[in-house]
Amino acid sequence: MAKARPSPQAAALDREIYRILFENMDDGFCVIEFLDGPHGPLSDYVHVLANSAYERNTGIPNVVGQYLREMVPDEADDWIAFYGKVLRTGEPIRFRNELVVTGRHLEVSAFRLGTFEDRLVAVLFKDVTERVDAESALHQLNETLEQRVADALAQRELAESALRQAQKMEAVGQLTGGLAHDFNNLLAGITGAFEMIARRLEQGRTADVERYLAAGLGAAHRAAALTHRLLAFSRRQTLSPRTTEANRLLVDFAELVRRTVGPQIAVEVRTNPALWAALVDANQLENALLNLCINARDAMPDGGRLAIETDNVTLDEASATERGLPPGDYVTITVSDTGVGIPEEDLDRVFEPFFTTKPTGRGTGLGLSMVYGFARQSDGIVRIRSRPGEGTQVRIYLPRHEGPAEVPRETGVHEPQPELPGATVLVVDDEPTVRMMMVDALDLIGVECLEAHDGPAALAMLERHPGIDLLVTDVGLPGGLNGRQVADEARRRRSDLGVLFVTGYADSVILQRDTMEPGIDILTKPFTIEDLQSRVAVLLCARGGPGRPETGPNAA
Repeated sequence: MAKARPSPQAAALDREIYRILFENMDDGFCVIEFLDGPHGPLSDYVHVLANSAYERNTGIPNVVGQYLREMVPDEADDWIAFYGKVLRTGEPIRFRNELVVTGRHLEVSAFRLGTFEDRLVAVLFKDVTERVDAESALHQLNETLEQRVADALAQRELAESALRQAQKMEAVGQLTGGLAHDFNNLLAGITGAFEMIARRLEQGRTADVERYLAAGLGAAHRAAALTHRLLAFSRRQTLSPRTTEANRLLVDFAELVRRTVGPQIAVEVRTNPALWAALVDANQLENALLNLCINARDAMPDGGRLAIETDNVTLDEASATERGLPPGDYVTITVSDTGVGIPEEDLDRVFEPFFTTKPTGRGTGLGLSMVYGFARQSDGIVRIRSRPGEGTQVRIYLPRHEGPAEVPRETGVHEPQPELPGATVLVVDDEPTVRMMMVDALDLIGVECLEAHDGPAALAMLERHPGIDLLVTDVGLPGGLNGRQVADEARRRRSDLGVLFVTGYADSVILQRDTMEPGIDILTKPFTIEDLQSRVAVLLCARGGPGRPETGPNAA
């Protein structure tokens, strides 16, 4: 059956509907017809149909009848390439492109009408300039975000650095103020004692000289103790680490603590019988623990309980990181009290030098700072916990050391030293007063001394006097050679030569205990005459006494 043809009225209605849709749609629409031109076949097109939305989306009015190359001559090749491909292949395309002449960004869909021979292409498009601008702004924002974050972090780092510097300067001011106060007191005692001795000698009155000497020496010893505490805090004190069993050390130490804290405080010692050994300076460990016990005593004016505990602890990665230590095995020694405790706001400052929570005149503020420096220099750490009214717990962590415990060698001799006639010692120090005192002290035990003021002079003296038995040298020397370099060169020439380093602090580069060889020792300034004589005597006796030791088959 033949299909019925639409009536003229129906056809007219369809055309009206299409016209209304065509004119009222938001998207622009046009039909273009390709033409041959001066630029070659299909090198131009004319707009044969366009709706009113064309102008709204492109900004170009009255487009019907206009040729592309007359409308946008500079952009014509690009648009010809887009739509020419649709005409040749019959495949629709979608793309986004800028209509430069009006600054509009268009999102375009294009498809062919009929066959290639009809040369017609339909184009549907809409203005997306606002979207493109927003995307561009977002892209630019993302590009600059990293830089802005970096700038913000840099500003924060500058602020934090300024705060750290201010805190550092405050700590330096506190340190120097405390030093000035304490040293001025000590110097007043020393200089006053010397002045009184001079006055008494002028008057011929020697009865009081001994009393002033004792006062001056006492002040000098307290000054030495102060510098040792400062060096301990800064991790520059000279240590003599040895394999140490803390349990064995606590046997005699506990009795000392009981006598120190008095009968009002009960002292408990709880030890782990399987405690590991630690590589530590036992004397300095005792000093650190004594400081903690004295602090505990002062925190319990009405009496209480003081506990000293030892234990083994294995720190995993997280626990070690939280404490600022490498993972591994540690020996812990804990001192706890039931005293008044420490306010939370002061806990972060208790290790600062000269900071103290004790009343004025009751403490120097160096005890805990010394303990902290000693623990860090021993490759460990010290931690503190406290609550007001509940007491304080201080725990020292020391790395475990594999090896048998050693009996510390006696370094101080409190008896008159035997004379060593015939021994020759080279004394090297750039401070004339110190050098004179060392030479005179060794002369008292019959040692012949040669002197040098710097490294090159010392090596020249060693070259001229091959019979030198011992080198006593300061570590910090002028002249381009420090004491360690002088000793290394002297021992290269004479491997049997004994060396005693004299130093005001431990330099981790120049003096390393693990590089010390037999026949080498360290004496820390300030030292007593007996200490110097004792160390020299021990080193000379270790090499067979004065003169070069006999070697070979005829040696007795």
